[in-house]
Amino acid sequence: MREKRHLQQPNLPIPAAAVGFRPEFLDFRRGIHVGNLEDHERITRILKLGLESRYRQSFVTERWGRGVYWQWIGYLPRANREAKPISRNFSFGCSKFFLSVDTDEKLFTCGMQVERGYVRAPRDFPGCKLAPDWDWHRLVGELKPGSPMEKELKRLVMREGFRIRAGSWEAEPVYFTKSNFQGVFAIKRQLQKAPAADWAGFQLFYAMDEAEVQGSTGLDLVESMMAVFEEVTPAMNLSMQIELP
Repeated sequence: MREKRHLQQPNLPIPAAAVGFRPEFLDFRRGIHVGNLEDHERITRILKLGLESRYRQSFVTERWGRGVYWQWIGYLPRANREAKPISRNFSFGCSKFFLSVDTDEKLFTCGMQVERGYVRAPRDFPGCKLAPDWDWHRLVGELKPGSPMEKELKRLVMREGFRIRAGSWEAEPVYFTKSNFQGVFAIKRQLQKAPAADWAGFQLFYAMDEAEVQGSTGLDLVESMMAVFEEVTPAMNLSMQIELP
């Protein structure tokens, strides 16, 4: 596809010979294959090395899933988490790069994510409650007409084919794409109406279906993931306490 070729970068910041990742490791029925692999095959290690080489700083790897297959993997700058006076021991409050295989919608997605967590958290999960130093507040504050954030989102959605998911993650997903993007007001409204007892968040991502993934090489996919991370970095910088170069 045109967008996929456009997003690819000519050079990965780690040697191509060190990349043993294969397209079939993105399994649309089970998730992202990470277990029982050699180090040079694990996407967790490959992307962490790539990000740390590209941005010259340490990243923390987070995940959702267990066993051999994970559904979601996130990478956040350690310096941004350590800058938080209240929430430095939790990753929920941090903007992060992510990749995921949605086994329901049969899509591979890759981009940036900011979580709101719970406004009214369950008693057993106090660390998941929205705190004053979470990046969420900065993100929402940046969603203003004519703002740098609006310009970035408009560029990525309207020109580069990115999508936005906004609001509660416990309800039917709400997406903003080229067909319905009309600025940041509707996005902000969707974020703000998420119920206090629901987990909520924001994702800006590029999506590929199974045919696109299987029609690529493993190196192509890794280069595309790194290119997507590069594309969303300006928007991610606007939501963080630190700035990635």
